[in-house]
Amino acid sequence: MKVALLYNQKPDLPENTPKYQSDEFAEWDNPETIDAVANALRERCDVVKIDCNPAYLQQIITTLLEEKPDICFNITEGIGEPSREAQIPALLDMMRLRYTASDPATLCLALDKARTKEILSYYQIPTPHFRVIHSLSEGMVFLNEHHQFPLIVKPLHEGSSKGIFERSVVYSVEELSRQLREVIEQYKQPALVEQFLSGREFTVALIGNGETLEVLPIIELLFDHLPKDSRKIYSYEAKWLWDDPENPVEVFKCPAPISKELADEIASLCKRAFRALRCRDWARIDVRLNEHGKPFIIEINPLPGILPNPDEHSCFPLAARTAGIDFNALINRVLDEALKRYNLAI
Repeated sequence: MKVALLYNQKPDLPENTPKYQSDEFAEWDNPETIDAVANALRERCDVVKIDCNPAYLQQIITTLLEEKPDICFNITEGIGEPSREAQIPALLDMMRLRYTASDPATLCLALDKARTKEILSYYQIPTPHFRVIHSLSEGMVFLNEHHQFPLIVKPLHEGSSKGIFERSVVYSVEELSRQLREVIEQYKQPALVEQFLSGREFTVALIGNGETLEVLPIIELLFDHLPKDSRKIYSYEAKWLWDDPENPVEVFKCPAPISKELADEIASLCKRAFRALRCRDWARIDVRLNEHGKPFIIEINPLPGILPNPDEHSCFPLAARTAGIDFNALINRVLDEALKRYNLAI
């Protein structure tokens, strides 16, 4: 069986580039991750690697036509437009090629945090109250309304903690105004203003489809080892700056030290969210508790990050390892779930 591995590789930066310069390519994968996925697939399949940088569009199409893969393993994130995660899957649909993970509709909806929350609300799945601010003029009207702080301000169409900094949690009208301006002007997109929940935070890896959908061991995000003035969120600083493989910070606990009742409630909630968004094969879902200990869905990630190095604290591989599934087995399990959807077998 031939598998095309579709990915976006992070561009090389000059050696003297500051570690914190831009989060533009935060979602793209490094060569180590790409090679690790390819090597895992090579245990069972012939693998064709295709860098899906938008600049290579004609080359991508030509290679797919020439190679005729039986299935594509898709980890592309795209860049720019809110549809970016759906662009390669849409191309694959046009070419009638099979692929792992969710379809374009789900990928577009999940990358629009407000649309995701609207669907969750329709299915009566708890998610924090929110408001979308599309412009600075709309923001000025919003600032004059009554607000129950704290709030958290996020770009509407981002992932991998892009645009979510320590300063994104706001406690005053002045801080709210600053963050609205930053998101709208710097990220050139609407701002999602959301009720900030004060309770514990978890992330949940799910794998499978239909009745066989499986919840892997739940991970709790620990904020005790972050700087004392941290806002207790998994911010860009916490994810990409403070927690470094050379100076690791204890960020995660897996399995989460919670009661069976709470674990079952979170698992059930995440399964409902996975199915409501019509995710396929795998996804990672972020959950936070309110002051009363009730879980709410924060975000759904149908293309979860999968850094292979345990020291880099990538959540989905961590949950898999805790369940006794090593990295290679995880990648091939996702492939198997997709093959079953297409009624294929190796």
